[in-house]
Amino acid sequence: MRHQGSLLALIVLAATTTFLGFAVLTFLPLFAQNVFHQGVGQYSRLMAFSGAGSVVGALVVAWLGKFKRMGLTALIVQAIYGMLIVAFSASRMLWLSYLLLFFTGASLMVVFSTVTSLIQLIAPNEMRGRVVSIYMVAFRGGMPLGSLVSGYFASLFGAPAVLATNGVLLVIVAVYFLIRSHGVREA
Repeated sequence: MRHQGSLLALIVLAATTTFLGFAVLTFLPLFAQNVFHQGVGQYSRLMAFSGAGSVVGALVVAWLGKFKRMGLTALIVQAIYGMLIVAFSASRMLWLSYLLLFFTGASLMVVFSTVTSLIQLIAPNEMRGRVVSIYMVAFRGGMPLGSLVSGYFASLFGAPAVLATNGVLLVIVAVYFLIRSHGVREA
């Protein structure tokens, strides 16, 4: 797999996306309590808007199926996802936060569904099982590790600042792959 540049790049992209991007879901209880000064009901509504967006994002990807320039689409949507996270971290209006979470959920699902599809489409038949297992370790491992690191920094700097930083870093990762490609942009 080391010799398949686009596969390695997609796995790195997935790992950085989960490492940086899932903190938005991890921090929703903090936002409900500390930013919007409400409780469990508010947290549930924030999660519901994110979940509804995820369902819509999944339906969009399912409707599109395999399409040209999936890699480019994933990178552009990841950059949008990062910008949405930055906007959510700065939002103090509840209705705007709901809307941002909806689109955050949709864009996250588009990125993950597209990258997962690309991994499976690009991997040679004889390596598909190994490639997908490595991908799943990167994908699943990024979530708890990213939440751990983001949680630590949130205790020092606050959840909104950490989310804004993560969003900016997601945009930087997407722009890097848009410029340098490593086979992702053309996939």
